[in-house]
Amino acid sequence: MTNIIEKAEAYVFDLFKEELDHTFLYHNFTHTERVLRSLREIISHSEISKQDAEILQLAAILHDTGYTKTRDGHEEESVKIATKFLNDHGVDKSIIDAVNACIMATKFKDSPKTELEKIIRDADASHFGKDYFKETSEFLRKEFEIQGIATYSPSEWLEGNIKVLTEKHTFYTDYALKNWQPQKESNLASLIKEKNKQKKREKREKQKAKYKAQYKNESPERGIQTFYRVALRNHIKLSDIADTKANILLSVNAIIISLVLSNLMSKLDNPSNQYLIIPTAIFTVSSVISMVLSIIATKPNITRGEFTKEDVENKDVNLTFFGNFHKMELNEYQWAINELLKDKDYVYSSLTKDLYFLGKVLDRKYRILRLTYNIFMIGMIISVLSFAVSFKLQSNKKLEDVISIKIEKNDVKTPIKDAYIVSNF
Repeated sequence: MTNIIEKAEAYVFDLFKEELDHTFLYHNFTHTERVLRSLREIISHSEISKQDAEILQLAAILHDTGYTKTRDGHEEESVKIATKFLNDHGVDKSIIDAVNACIMATKFKDSPKTELEKIIRDADASHFGKDYFKETSEFLRKEFEIQGIATYSPSEWLEGNIKVLTEKHTFYTDYALKNWQPQKESNLASLIKEKNKQKKREKREKQKAKYKAQYKNESPERGIQTFYRVALRNHIKLSDIADTKANILLSVNAIIISLVLSNLMSKLDNPSNQYLIIPTAIFTVSSVISMVLSIIATKPNITRGEFTKEDVENKDVNLTFFGNFHKMELNEYQWAINELLKDKDYVYSSLTKDLYFLGKVLDRKYRILRLTYNIFMIGMIISVLSFAVSFKLQSNKKLEDVISIKIEKNDVKTPIKDAYIVSNF
């Protein structure tokens, strides 16, 4: 029978290598070797016959071969594979039946009845009482996850392991109870300790989140800071927009004036271009006024840039605006800031003043810009209309001059006006 055990080991090794899916991280040949090793440990400390020992070893080697066919009901498939293998090697039917009974005893749900079934069950679950329990357990969790059977979080798997060790598993043989039970209890204690740590950590995190949310909801400081931050940012953006609009007007009117000076002014000396003087003047004046107003809109105002200690003590100076401190010495400004930061109300008062005066500056800028755009728009319209009217009047005058010249050549004494009327019939 020793020969058949070696053949069974070689057969299972080749079977797993060729047919077992690589996703079986736990139920593989390593697990089979582990069970066989634990089984031999029990056998060496038990009084069982040589034949029973060989039956147990064959069952341990062949008990998981059914995983090459299916996961559910793999014990039945293992029995089929074992029966065929043992029949092919001329093993007695009584031994085959005994091996198959031991294989079916590895079903975790059923309680073992015979001594052999108790031994094979303890060997199959020996990792519960070994120091490598956590390692093998993690392999099983990963196997479930990869194969899509179930996905467990670390806390869920920890809870499941504690439940298995406390409620579902027990050792049956005297050897396992004496030698593996202490390590099992140590493994269980380690799991419980880890669970308690996890609970404390989760509780601490929940309390932290609760206090954070409570502080966020109850404390008005965050809302106040957000208000000032958003308001100041909006004011600065609006100021940038106003400066951009003013720069656009400056650039456009500068180009217009350059074109007027280079193209129209040189032609106004000619008597025949006298009709262009008024439209050009309107065009130029409207552009110059627009430029001046754009410059006024963007022109910075510089304040005195100084403050006294009395101003700081009486909270009369706004230290957030550079115009109030740009002439002060660094040590004086640092002192003033320190005084400001000591009083929360003074800080908010300074920010409020900053907002208010920024608003006043924006109001002035946008009023001037609105007036500038109106002047620029009206000036463009009037200029274009005046150029059109001037060109029309000039063309009519030229037509009258031509008619007058023709009449004079023909010695016709009809008034110019009548000749023009006649010519239109």
